[in-house]
Amino acid sequence: MPSLRRTPKTPAPRSGKAAAPKPSRGARAKQIRTAFTMTKAGDPKLVPLLLAAFLAPFALLLAIGFVIGHPIYLGVLGLLVALVVTVAVFGRRVQKTAYSQVEGQLGAAAAVLQNMRGDWRVTPAVGFSREQDLVHRVLGRPGIVLVGEGSPSRVRGLIITEKKKLARWIGETPVYDVVVGDGEGTVGLRELERHFLKLPRNIKPVVVNELDRKLKAMPAAQLPVPKGPMPTRVPRGRR
Repeated sequence: MPSLRRTPKTPAPRSGKAAAPKPSRGARAKQIRTAFTMTKAGDPKLVPLLLAAFLAPFALLLAIGFVIGHPIYLGVLGLLVALVVTVAVFGRRVQKTAYSQVEGQLGAAAAVLQNMRGDWRVTPAVGFSREQDLVHRVLGRPGIVLVGEGSPSRVRGLIITEKKKLARWIGETPVYDVVVGDGEGTVGLRELERHFLKLPRNIKPVVVNELDRKLKAMPAAQLPVPKGPMPTRVPRGRR
């Protein structure tokens, strides 16, 4: 499948995941260099856009500084603003390039789901068809969300089947469903995280943990592994 984000007396991390160690400055710089190299290879407009994002606000504020008689103050302010704008533009271009590389691949939706911010418990491919349509299960504060990718007509049948399987395990827990796609009644891959963040918070974290234990006890689907890589990583959305 293809690849593209959670001691008895010590409280568990709020997200439900073990806290990841903070990367060192060297590791962070290496990540930025790697992201720049990969994005530049797939986005020829990257360098011109970054230069424009830096020079435009810096030159504007510096010019205003000369006009009002405070070039140093406005120059420093312009430098800071230019850096912020450049970082924002860089992040968006990295994300756009990453999505363009995984769109249309089997498992692209699962990769996006697993990299969403917040406490989401993602179980990929709980349902599937021989045509490689997939249904992924996501557990969080809204309840359970079933995400289908593939042919909308076939995926909706898989979602109905999965809801029936869940009924005896989850009680009155709200269940939502969404089909990833570009047609009517679907949600685009790039809008998937935003769609999740708009869902209401229906259950408490302690209930999420309890449901997580129940769902892990359910029999797992035996997914036939297709040929080719599965996206596992996409950059997180803008905060």
